[in-house]
Amino acid sequence: VQLQASGGGLVQPGGSLRLSCAASGAPLDYYAIGWFRQAPGKEREWVSYISSSDGIKKYVDSVKGRFTASRDNTKNTLYLQMNSLKPEDTAAYFCAARYGVFTFRPVQYDYWGQGTQVTVSS
Repeated sequence: VQLQASGGGLVQPGGSLRLSCAASGAPLDYYAIGWFRQAPGKEREWVSYISSSDGIKKYVDSVKGRFTASRDNTKNTLYLQMNSLKPEDTAAYFCAARYGVFTFRPVQYDYWGQGTQVTVSS
């Protein structure tokens, strides 16, 4: 499966963005999807997880209540709605796919999209 993330941009603190992750080459509902982010000089950080079929969602504590992951399998697309954005959310955001249950470890994801940059600044 090939993944392509989009929707990043420059937003003021408190603003919102919706990231998309479009899949091709295979039905998206085969895969669980993780969202990750990486700021300059920092390690890649897990942000969110959504399971393939049973609706399980997980979030890192720093984004709980602000970010919402969703999927539209009919469009083969995942979304990450990001509200109340903070400067510390600034990073390149990546979507990744894997078979299997939840993990926050990037190495356990099999397929990666290219990053989309999110910059939160006034």
